[in-house]
Amino acid sequence: MTAVRLATLDSLWAGEMIGLSVRGTKVLLVNLDGEIHAYEDRCAHKGVALSAGKLEGRVLTCWAHEWQYDAATGEGINPRGARLRRLPLKVVGDDVFVDVGDEN
Repeated sequence: MTAVRLATLDSLWAGEMIGLSVRGTKVLLVNLDGEIHAYEDRCAHKGVALSAGKLEGRVLTCWAHEWQYDAATGEGINPRGARLRRLPLKVVGDDVFVDVGDEN
């Protein structure tokens, strides 16, 4: 894994999400009760940034057309067939690393 340090645990509180960019890829980090998840920061519908939406519990809602996802799994809630692209993530100490793929 060619991981890049994107954040610290202190910068992403439980129940929060943030959008960041690394090597041209927009990344969404979500903290669900201390468990961090990383996805490509784009809705499966129209590709808009999910980080501009809202997170309520485990439900992540896109601001544009209100598509909803389970933030713990990336699976679509409404509609069910949708899915977010999960990015490999690891936490080392207080640092959050995400692999967005090879550099172009």
